[in-house]
Amino acid sequence: MSKTIKLKKGFDIKLAGKADKQLGDFNRAKTFAIKPADFIGMQRPKVTVNEGDSVKAGTPILFDKAMESVQYVAPVSGEIVEIKRGEKRKLLEIKILADAEISFESFEKFTESSLKTLSKEVAIAQLCKGGVWPQLIQRPFGIVANPQDSPKSIFISGFDTHPLAPDYAFTYKGEERYFQAGVLVLQKLTSGKVHLGLELDSEIAPVFANVQGVQVNKFSGPHPAGNVGIHIHHVDPINKGEIVWTISPFGVIQIGKLFLEGRYDASKIVAVTGSEAMKALYAKTYLGACVDTLVNGNLKKDHIRVVSGNVLTGEKINNDGYLGYYANQITILPEGDYYEFLGWMKPTSEKLSYHRALGLLSFLKPNKEYVLDTNVRGEERAFVQTGVFESVTPMDILPVYLLKAILAEDFDEMEELGIYEVVEEDLALCEFVDVSKHPVQEIIRKGIDLIQYS
Repeated sequence: MSKTIKLKKGFDIKLAGKADKQLGDFNRAKTFAIKPADFIGMQRPKVTVNEGDSVKAGTPILFDKAMESVQYVAPVSGEIVEIKRGEKRKLLEIKILADAEISFESFEKFTESSLKTLSKEVAIAQLCKGGVWPQLIQRPFGIVANPQDSPKSIFISGFDTHPLAPDYAFTYKGEERYFQAGVLVLQKLTSGKVHLGLELDSEIAPVFANVQGVQVNKFSGPHPAGNVGIHIHHVDPINKGEIVWTISPFGVIQIGKLFLEGRYDASKIVAVTGSEAMKALYAKTYLGACVDTLVNGNLKKDHIRVVSGNVLTGEKINNDGYLGYYANQITILPEGDYYEFLGWMKPTSEKLSYHRALGLLSFLKPNKEYVLDTNVRGEERAFVQTGVFESVTPMDILPVYLLKAILAEDFDEMEELGIYEVVEEDLALCEFVDVSKHPVQEIIRKGIDLIQYS
């Protein structure tokens, strides 16, 4: 039975620079890269190509020795121009110089009717070989799912409440057929339900409007209402020993294209956002694209930070860095590498704060869009017991106590306080509102690693 959940806890970070709903005339990226660091939990990456090799979109270029059946494939066709390594020969990225016209590896094709009788074994084999399996993420731990596991359910979030998040009605326009086909495949992977979370009291994006085979759950409230982890917590919570898989709408569409067209299609529409972007628009590109064509010549000033993803959970990259595997936006912000003496005490309504602190008067303008830089305006200090973490976390957990248990490496306390239910993005807002400036997301990943590998 579908559920309607109204959330009150959370906080919407209203930033200037949301993308207008139109495609920009950006030049096409010339190089693309796959970065093993994007795949949390990848233990022993093994490269299967050499510099100078020619590849097609869908050609295997990498796998994890701990899960060899799952192939990580080239997003575009072209030449492998660099296999970049760091200290101790750690693999950093595999870079591809793209062809002018993309060519594809061929995989088996299916019809909509044949997908209904598809076996689980055939579905898994095609997903792994065709390169789309890494779109499936396991909870707990937030790692790439293991094909040998059977999740009790699968969750898709059909809306995004992160700052400056792209509009799914625009980015997935015309993809209804592929999304439905992807859902049919996902049904083969679980004995439970495929859940689709939608925003209550908002117009449903056409791509989700008539989809069959899912349980639709509706949510309302501020961020993180769109996080799939919040949906799992309120609809089908994870207990110790249980597994749930999650996947983005883009991943579902990729699955649909693989099975209906027999090819790995990494094309996607990403949002170019942020107050420092002259053209805050959408761009059609491919997974892993170099962002230089979206950034250079599109800046209001030079001293900026480019983030692959959103400002809460995204990754800082260079102006010629690469779009993350799971990112669907880039954000361009003013760099905040300066010291402001007692900046929080100066009366102003131009700085956004969750707290009604002395001088920070943003609560007087609740609908204002702010131009914020990356300055954290503080330094790490002892935890302050204010209850603010709990007020922005719409889950039945105690974030501060969980973080302290992780720092103390108290495994029993971590389990009792909900470590199996969270990944970094679920508590990213705590990092934003923290007056003590703790690296909350980093601490959460430390705790997950302790539990997973102990």
